[in-house]
Amino acid sequence: MGWMVGTRSALGLVLMVSLAGCDSVPSFDFLKPGDEAAAPAEASAPRDGETRDVEAPEIFAEAEAGLWDGRPSLGGVWVAYPDVPEPERVVIRNVENGSSVIGALFRRERDNPGPRFQISSDAAEALNILAGAPTEIEVIALSRETVAPPPETEPEPAADPVDPTALAAAAIAEVELGETEAAAAPLPTPAPQTSSLDRPYIQIGIFNVAANAEATEAQLRGAGLAAQTFTQESQGRTFYRVIVGPAQNESARAAALESAKSLGFADAYFVTN
Repeated sequence: MGWMVGTRSALGLVLMVSLAGCDSVPSFDFLKPGDEAAAPAEASAPRDGETRDVEAPEIFAEAEAGLWDGRPSLGGVWVAYPDVPEPERVVIRNVENGSSVIGALFRRERDNPGPRFQISSDAAEALNILAGAPTEIEVIALSRETVAPPPETEPEPAADPVDPTALAAAAIAEVELGETEAAAAPLPTPAPQTSSLDRPYIQIGIFNVAANAEATEAQLRGAGLAAQTFTQESQGRTFYRVIVGPAQNESARAAALESAKSLGFADAYFVTN
């Protein structure tokens, strides 16, 4: 029995050493049980009163090389990065293979050598990252929002009935008097359609390089998808967000998502805007 106690003590020491590069062991209270391995994408719209994940790049968004040193680590799925003021709930993506996982982000020491992103053993396993191999990852903060029920709308009043006899008489009078200007007048331009979907857009990706975002948008447009790029800033850095939409109905949105995934954007998912 003595050798078993010694073995467990040695293993515990190894696990504690693996967190030596971080300022402190984070609290993961903001992670819901079981969602470390869940992706933020949702196949169907949430119901009223449910909560969902929304990417919040204004809080944190970085894409660069990360490293798992090969040692087992405590705390589950997480990454560490310099100058993070407090732990955040984030989505972590392996840019090279498209896999993603939800985990935690917290601060690490600035003077550690190598890539600035430190990856936990559980995160590396979920993202198929090999030990000692620097891998390009994208880390974006997540926030929770509650789906509010749609506002109640009063039915529109019925239009006044039109007397067909009066319409016919007016048409005959216009012909007899030669008043053709009304017929030649251009028809009013219809108002642009608005989508009734809660999440009519499809998030394709967030890029640090404008040329990559432009190439992605051109590829999507070449496939017949209504892609567009938005330029945003976070923590003094500019990034480029590519989305598709808006879709007018669920079938059009599903078809657009299937087309985007067939082009290689496997982690595309529905967003509000």
